[in-house]
Amino acid sequence: MKLKVKILKFLAGKPVCMINNKTAEEMGIYIDNRVSIRKNKKKLISIIDFSEVLNKNEIAVSNEIVKNLRLKTGEEVDVEVAEMPGSVDLIKKKLRGQELTKEEVREIIKDIAGNELTEAEIAFFISAIYERDMSLRETKDLISAMIESGSKLRLRGKVADKHSIGGVAGNRTTPIVISICTTTGLVMPKTSSRAITSAAGTADTIETLAKVDFSVREIKQILKKTKACFVWGGTLGLAPADDKIIKVGRVIKIDPTAQLLASILSKKISVDSKYVLIDIPFGKSAKVSKRQAEKLKAKFLSLGKKFDIKLEVVMTDGSHPIGDGVGPILEMRDVIKVLKRDKDAPKDLEEKSIMLSGKILEMTEKAKPGKGHELAKQILDSGKAWIKFQEIIKAQQGKIKRLNPGKYKYTVRAHKNGKISHISNNLINNLARAAGCPEDKAAGIYFYKKLDNVKKGEKIFTLFATSEEKLEYAKKFYNQNKKEIIVFS
Repeated sequence: MKLKVKILKFLAGKPVCMINNKTAEEMGIYIDNRVSIRKNKKKLISIIDFSEVLNKNEIAVSNEIVKNLRLKTGEEVDVEVAEMPGSVDLIKKKLRGQELTKEEVREIIKDIAGNELTEAEIAFFISAIYERDMSLRETKDLISAMIESGSKLRLRGKVADKHSIGGVAGNRTTPIVISICTTTGLVMPKTSSRAITSAAGTADTIETLAKVDFSVREIKQILKKTKACFVWGGTLGLAPADDKIIKVGRVIKIDPTAQLLASILSKKISVDSKYVLIDIPFGKSAKVSKRQAEKLKAKFLSLGKKFDIKLEVVMTDGSHPIGDGVGPILEMRDVIKVLKRDKDAPKDLEEKSIMLSGKILEMTEKAKPGKGHELAKQILDSGKAWIKFQEIIKAQQGKIKRLNPGKYKYTVRAHKNGKISHISNNLINNLARAAGCPEDKAAGIYFYKKLDNVKKGEKIFTLFATSEEKLEYAKKFYNQNKKEIIVFS
């Protein structure tokens, strides 16, 4: 049935629509039924509600539907009752702890990519693989299905990439690593998702200087100019089912191991990467313990072989934040300091970036075994990486500019003499998010001291926000958790 769109500008956090009772009676629709809303060839599954505010043959849609289908007030859409897809029963099968076949995994991913499942049903799928896990065979099938669900980049040259599983506050090595490595002729199309549980992702950070939202054609042009890019993968159509799963995962704050593996590798394979370096930070308050990191490493290596990728894994210390800044602008300031070779550049961020770059240079035979670290440092010290970074930013319609944190701030000082023995990554990320990260680019945390000796009254960090309300909210969070955020020995 054709219905006329009425945009009421409401956010529901998921696709929701409303129709008049009389329209519902004609269509045989009840509250909370699934309906298919179609514009041309694009469609979306939504949950339906009723409203007497609407006229007959009108449909009010949430902002999520407006954005997805690019709707305008007054235009007509086709609305039909949507049957429950068979993939819902397959999700229930996984919830019961049973293994899924290759065809069953493909059907679920096909329905996610095709908008046949509601966000609640996708949340159940995420919960199922979180609670019941997936075998290595299932995970391989999940990766294959995600790759099949989208478009692919076909690139010339040695295509390489690096990826961290995340969880470490301020760990913004990617822009530095890509800038170092691509000076040697490597091609590195870095597609990133936005932050899920951390204060900033690579895309959020790069966005402080340049655009990150490009089409596949535009990315190929950027790569032709610079051999590298830092872009958001959300609109590229590369493994689109993964993007939808990530979006729901961000809301329910669940990141299952099988999904993490599939998300990372499907995106790398979709952009034609043949050399992949995986960084797994482990330790207290990191995403994984050392034992979990070792298990994850083994899975990555096995899957790399199955997909014929030269893949290496480094396990790194993830027990505390890296760099001085946490949050998009503050992390970008750290990146620029390292690339420009400023004297006050954070040494831990610099050293980790050099180490990771060296590994990639050796993997791709741009450096002899054992000589990658030396070459990476030479490139950084020469200024070539800084020049390359500026080229990439310019190609992405950006420019280097002054970056200022939020004007509302609160400084935390040491309450006694002592040594800081631990800073919780998880709580620091949550504190920065309470201040407005990653949406508020200028929000975040700047550290003066980390695992150091401090005197009573000495500055430890400053919290930045873009409004008094958000600063007060973050301060409240800090005061409720301060003993766990900063631990003294």
